[in-house]
Amino acid sequence: MSAVRRATPSTRLLRLDGSFPYRAGQAAQLGPAASELTVPYSIASSPEDTASQGFIEFLVKVDAQERWGHHFDPLRRGQRMRVRGPLGQFTLPEQPAERDFLFIAGGTGIAPLRSMLRHARSIELHGSYRLLYSARTPADFAYLPELRGMARRRELQLTLTATRGGDDRWKGNRGRIAIGQLAALIDRPATLCFVCGPAAMVDEVPRMLGELGIDRGRIRLEEW
Repeated sequence: MSAVRRATPSTRLLRLDGSFPYRAGQAAQLGPAASELTVPYSIASSPEDTASQGFIEFLVKVDAQERWGHHFDPLRRGQRMRVRGPLGQFTLPEQPAERDFLFIAGGTGIAPLRSMLRHARSIELHGSYRLLYSARTPADFAYLPELRGMARRRELQLTLTATRGGDDRWKGNRGRIAIGQLAALIDRPATLCFVCGPAAMVDEVPRMLGELGIDRGRIRLEEW
């Protein structure tokens, strides 16, 4: 492991030296090298990041004692890891028919969507990119400076919602993702949507997208 650093109060960015071929949006099984147990985590880096920088990045949720996965001991730099992958079909198509893309993330569900967004920019996949990102509190948005930078450069339209609000300094939306928020981000039915987050969100959001006229074939979910 080449690096571990804080992303949010409850998540850590884990960078593993080395590489293997993967597609933007895929995942890998991770665990300590001394354990046979592994847990699936989405890859947050893009294939181009890995090719140029020589590492694969993951966004890992930790508890109050810094434990992760199957109550594994806290992550530490230099720790040997067991990695199996890639896995999953939740990927950005190389030549999509659509040119409008809507990404909907909840919590650590931002990881594979970040990979897709960085990949799309690297390969110059032209289109309209919109991200609706939900987190528990304003402190729980991972990659926020990067995402805001993309928004400032007009590479991405970014909408944030904190389900448990924040103080008066918080200027984003509050509450759970609602159909009105989604409607404001959809210009036409031919929008390719990617949804990744907590189980309740992954259950509710596709239903709302359907009510807004998005065909089920254009709604991609990360499911294990």
